[in-house]
Amino acid sequence: MSGSTSGVLRRAFKVAPALSRGLTFTLVLAVLGTALELVVPITIQRIIDSVLLGSVDTTQAIQAGSAAIFAVGLAAVARRWSLARLARSSGTGLADLRVATFSHLHRLSMLHLQSERRGALVGRVTSDVETIQEFMEWGGVGLLLGSAQVTLAFAAMLVYEWRLALIIGVGVAIYAGLFLLFQRILRRAHDRVRDRVGDSLSIIGEATSGLATVRAYGMEEAVLGKVRNTLDRQYRAEFGAGALAAVLFSSAEVFSGIITASAVAVGIAFGVGWGLSAGTLVAFLFLVTLLVFPVQILVETVNQAQSAGAGLRKILGVLDTPVEIPDPPDGVDLPDRALDVRFDRVRFRYPTGTDVLRNITAHISAGEQVAVVGETGSGKTTFAKLATRLLDPTDGDVRVADIPLDEVRFASLRNRVSYVPQEGFLFAGSVADNVRYGKPAADDAGVRVAFADLGLLDWIDSLPDGIDTRVGERGSNLSAGERQLVAIARAWIANPDLLVLDEATSAVDPALEVQIRRAIERLTAGRTSITIAHRLSTAEAADTVLVFDEGEIVERGSHADLVAAGGVYAGLHADWEGSTGTGG
Repeated sequence: MSGSTSGVLRRAFKVAPALSRGLTFTLVLAVLGTALELVVPITIQRIIDSVLLGSVDTTQAIQAGSAAIFAVGLAAVARRWSLARLARSSGTGLADLRVATFSHLHRLSMLHLQSERRGALVGRVTSDVETIQEFMEWGGVGLLLGSAQVTLAFAAMLVYEWRLALIIGVGVAIYAGLFLLFQRILRRAHDRVRDRVGDSLSIIGEATSGLATVRAYGMEEAVLGKVRNTLDRQYRAEFGAGALAAVLFSSAEVFSGIITASAVAVGIAFGVGWGLSAGTLVAFLFLVTLLVFPVQILVETVNQAQSAGAGLRKILGVLDTPVEIPDPPDGVDLPDRALDVRFDRVRFRYPTGTDVLRNITAHISAGEQVAVVGETGSGKTTFAKLATRLLDPTDGDVRVADIPLDEVRFASLRNRVSYVPQEGFLFAGSVADNVRYGKPAADDAGVRVAFADLGLLDWIDSLPDGIDTRVGERGSNLSAGERQLVAIARAWIANPDLLVLDEATSAVDPALEVQIRRAIERLTAGRTSITIAHRLSTAEAADTVLVFDEGEIVERGSHADLVAAGGVYAGLHADWEGSTGTGG
C-alpha cells in the first residue's frame, strides 16, 4: 500500500476512531500552552525598552516578571494535560487497531493465509503496531506541540516586524520544500525496514518451530546462516534509514543557524530604519528560537513518523485485503435437524490456475458415514474443506440441509459443523483448555465426561495432571497421537451434526492407533460424517466410499461393491492389504 504518511494517518483515524477522539480539545490545550509561552518574549521586550528609555518601574517589572512566571507554569500544565490526553487516546486507538487487524486476519481465506509468511502476519499485529505506538507516545506529541509553536511564533513575528518575519518565512518555506522532497526518500527507506523486519520474524519463527527437525538433520549452521543473513539485511535497511535521518537532522541544525544569523544580521542592519527597538529585536530573536527549536524537533520526529507510517501502511494493507469467504450479512441458520450435504458440479481452482477438483457431484445423506479415499493430491482434503466452507468453490454449488453454504451464518455453521484436521493443533495451556475450544462453557466435569464417552478416561488419567496437564506450545508435550485424541475430544464436546475428519492414524504407535480408531467410531456414530481415510480399514466400515482420482470422483459405493468391481478402489485396497499384511 502506498500513500503519504498524512494520508495513511487519516485512514488510521477511520479504522480506529479512538485515535482522534478528543483530539480537538487536546490541540486547544497544546495551542494554549504555546500561546502562554509568548508572554516571556513580550515581557522581555517591555522591560528592555523601559530600561533604555529610563522609564523602568520596579513594581511593574516585578509584576510583569511574576505574570511571565505564572504564564510559564500554566503553559506547563496545559502541555502536560495535552500529553496525557494524547497518550490515552493513542493507547486506546492502537489497541483497537491491533484487534481490528487480528480480527481481519481471522476472516481471510485459508488460501491467502497460506500464501503469506506467518512471521510477517505476526509482525503486522506486533512490531508494526509498536512502531506506531512509539511515534504516538513521543513523536506525535512533538508533532502536535511543535506545529502549534511554529504557527504561533511566526504569527507573533508578523506582529513585531512583518518584513523581518517574511524573510524568516521565505527561509522556512525553502527548507520545508527540501524537507518534503527528502522525506519521500526516507519513507521508502522505512518501508524497506518494515519488510525486512517481517522477513526476520518469519525466518526466526520458522527456525524456532522447526528446532527438532533442524537438530535431527544437523542443519544448525545452515539455519543459523539463514537467520544471520536475514538479520544482516534488516540491519543494513535500518542503518540506511538511520543514516538518512541523521542527514536530515543535521540539515535542521544548519537551517537553525542560518535562520538565527539572518535574523540578527537583518535586524541590526535595518532595524533602526524599520523603527525596531532593542527590546523588540531581542524579543524577535526569542521568537526565532521558539520557531527554530520545534522545527529541529519536527525534523527528528519525521524519522519516527516515517517508520510509523511504514508500519501503518503494512497494517492497512492487511485491512484492505478483501475477505474472500465473507460471513453473509443476511445469512440464515441451519435447520434443527439431521444435516445432509450436496455437491453439484463443483470445481475448485487454486490462484495458480490449477484445477484441484472438477465436476464433483455427490449427495451425502443425513446420518450417512462417508469415507473419501484416493492417492495423495487427488483432491480429498479440498473436498473436505469445501464441505465446511473453509474454501468456496470456483464453480458449482455446495449445500448443507439444502441451503447454499455461502448463505449460512458462520455462527450457525461453526456450531453445527466441525472439522478435525489431520494434525490436531493444540494451543498453549492445559488439555482441558484445548477441549473447551469446542464448548467454552464446559466445566472440568464436562471435559472428563467427554473423554469418558470416547473411552479415553484411562488415557487422560495416565497423564501427569489429568485434564490439567500442560500441553506446551503447539502441543509439544504430547505425542502426535495424543494431540489427535485431544482434538477428537474437542470435536465431541462441540456436539456437531456434521463432522468432517482428516483421519490421521498412520504416524502413531499401534496402542494409540487403536484408541484413536475407537474414539473416531464413537465420535461419528449417529452423525453425518465425511472422513478422509488414510487407512482403508476406515473405508471398510463406512456406509459409502467416494474414490477420488486426479480431482474427480471416479467410483462410489460400499466397500464390498467396490472391491468386487475390481476398479481403482480394489487396486488401492489390495495395495493397502499388501503393505499392512492384513490380506487373507
